[in-house]
Amino acid sequence: MRKVIVLEFITLDGVIQAGGGPEEDTSGGFAYGGWVAPYADDVIGTVLNRQMSMPFDLLLGRKTFEIWAPYWPQHADEWPSVMPAIKYVVSNTMTSHEWQPSVFLGGDIAEKITKLKQQPGPDLHVYGSAKLVQTLMKHDLVDAFWLKIYPLTLGSGKHLFAEGTIPAAFKVTSSQVSPSGIILVNYERAGEVTTGRVSDNEHP
Repeated sequence: MRKVIVLEFITLDGVIQAGGGPEEDTSGGFAYGGWVAPYADDVIGTVLNRQMSMPFDLLLGRKTFEIWAPYWPQHADEWPSVMPAIKYVVSNTMTSHEWQPSVFLGGDIAEKITKLKQQPGPDLHVYGSAKLVQTLMKHDLVDAFWLKIYPLTLGSGKHLFAEGTIPAAFKVTSSQVSPSGIILVNYERAGEVTTGRVSDNEHP
């Protein structure tokens, strides 16, 4: 079964909007586009290269696809694997695009992605796509989060964990901290939330 893996650059206060550049996504008056750039180092570069080089197809929201479509075909030397990967685009308005291979998904998205996960093929990587991620989480379709947590807060912008979040437990499968303070951590789904009581002798 294919996994849905959400890969995000995220701030300490949960913002995932427009990490890549000032003009990437200014919706809502967002003024901090490009907040990722000052923290680049060799560790984050190595992790990104590894993740971008593994087998994958893409699952993207329409807005993220529209941001990527003019860029990556012109910069394919930076990410060769993005070109042959199938781009599954969630949209009720877009039905075709010259950037191929691409498949457009409308209607009952949860049902279609559930079926897509059951088909043979590589894992489905989700970048950006804040609205889509809410839908995926609402229907418990996310198998893993691969997060790059940056040491800053922005106070506004699109958040990763918003109205679609449901109670769910995850386990850490890998983690490290880069020299510039980025926490690189991978989580996999680990069943339901469990609760308990902290005993008196466990308090500091």
